[in-house]
Amino acid sequence: MGRTLSQLWRDQSGQGMAEYGLLTALIAIAALVAVRTLGENLKQKFEQMTQAISGVNATGY
Repeated sequence: MGRTLSQLWRDQSGQGMAEYGLLTALIAIAALVAVRTLGENLKQKFEQMTQAISGVNATGY
């Protein structure tokens, strides 16, 4: 029993796949945070432009 547990403990098969999975999850989380931040910034800019445009009258003054 102890020998079997020792072999399982040292077995590294599948380790690379688990690392790729963790790396993929980390990249996905970073991308999600970046997209949300960028989206909020773009939303604010468009709102500012909309307010600026609506403040201009038809004659341009």
